[in-house]
Amino acid sequence: MFNTALFDLDGVVLDTESQYTVCWDRIGKVYKPDIPHFAHLIKGQTLNQIFNRYFKDEEEAQHEIENQLIEFEKSMDYAYIPGVVAFITDLKRYQVNMAIVTSSNQQKMTNVYQRHPEFEVFFDVILTSEDFKRSKPDPDCYLTAAAHFSVSHNQCVVFEDSINGLKAGNAAQMKVCGLATTNSVEVIEPLSDMVMNDFVGVSYEKLSAMI
Repeated sequence: MFNTALFDLDGVVLDTESQYTVCWDRIGKVYKPDIPHFAHLIKGQTLNQIFNRYFKDEEEAQHEIENQLIEFEKSMDYAYIPGVVAFITDLKRYQVNMAIVTSSNQQKMTNVYQRHPEFEVFFDVILTSEDFKRSKPDPDCYLTAAAHFSVSHNQCVVFEDSINGLKAGNAAQMKVCGLATTNSVEVIEPLSDMVMNDFVGVSYEKLSAMI
C-alpha cells in the first residue's frame, strides 16, 4: 500500500498536453526548424531548462517565446483528465499524501487557479519549477516532494505522461504509473510499472492491488 501520490500536471491532471504540443511545434518550426519533433523533445522540462539547452545566448528569442507562452496559457482549456477528480477524492478518503510536481511555473499556475478555484484544496503541496534546481528527467523534483512528506521512495507512486517525467520517477526509485495521454502505450510501457489511459474507474484499492 502506498501513502503518497505525486502527480505531474499537464497530461496527467489537466488535459493540456495536446495544446502545448501545438504551441511548441509552432515555436520549433519558427526558431529551431533544424530540430525535428521539437515539441516532444522539450516535454517535462522547465522553461529555463529549454532556454539553456536550445536558446542559450538568444535573449531576443527567449523574450519572444516567453511572451507567446504567457498569452497562450491565458486562453488554454484547462479541462481535467477523465476520472482524475474522483480518483483524488478517493485518495483523500484514505488520507494519502498528494502533491503536484510540475515543470510549470507559478505564473502558469495562477491561470489554473483562476479556472479551478478548488485546485489548491485537492493537493497538500504544489511544487513548481521554482521549487527544485534540476528538472525532469533528473529525479530532484520527486525526491523534493518525498522529503516534504518525510516518506521514503518506496512509499510513493508517481503519475506521469512524458518520457522525461517517467524517467524522473524511475530515477527516484519510485513506482511509476504511466498515463497514455501524450505518448502511446508502447512508448511509455517500458518506463512504467503500469499504464492507464486515464483515471476512469481507478481507486486507491484497485491501484494498490496492481502496482
